[in-house]
Amino acid sequence: MQQISLNLIAIGIFAMTLSALLSPVLNISPFIPAGITFTILGLITVDTLSWKNQGIQLVLDLFAGQEQRQRIIHHEAGHFLAAYYLGIPVTGYTLTSWEAFKQQKKGQGGVQIDAETLLNQSQNLQQFSLILERVCTVLMAGIAAEKFIYQKSEGGEEDRQQLRKILTLADINSSSFSQKENWSLLQAKNLIECHKNAYHTLAEAMQDRLSVEDCYQILQQYSA
Repeated sequence: MQQISLNLIAIGIFAMTLSALLSPVLNISPFIPAGITFTILGLITVDTLSWKNQGIQLVLDLFAGQEQRQRIIHHEAGHFLAAYYLGIPVTGYTLTSWEAFKQQKKGQGGVQIDAETLLNQSQNLQQFSLILERVCTVLMAGIAAEKFIYQKSEGGEEDRQQLRKILTLADINSSSFSQKENWSLLQAKNLIECHKNAYHTLAEAMQDRLSVEDCYQILQQYSA
């Protein structure tokens, strides 16, 4: 269960307890606040189990501040930039849960890459290992981008989980996960710093919701 759901459930339990204590003072039937609280908790549970917290994210999007929105843009621009320079095809991107919902994507959205096709088409172990390393670097590039702009990252836990999932499927020993993660993060950091002008321009383009093709053209100008 996602941490955000656990936090909301904890708040709901606290609210139910508080309302039960105050209902005699306010002459309110204890069944009313209890019913409302149980309904909310039920909706949160269904959202967590069936929608993977997308309903909660849709609501939270309404209250996201400008700084948080900018952080998301810079995070996703890191993924996009790394994918471009490492030869991993970008198939699309979304920057809010609402955009992801409209495109019938699950979760909070983000940059979509076609890494699975490349990994499946690897003809030998060396090529597979190279592509796997590049994919891991792309996954860590969002965290690296946040640290590049804000000196620390707030997001990225889903990226770390995805990296560990890919390493598990690649039959990589779990004892080396932390080392792989740190190495990929360092590679992503160096890549963004090396192409910082392209990165800033890309972030502006993504903020304006330019298409993937337009973003590619912008990056190609810096590669010329």
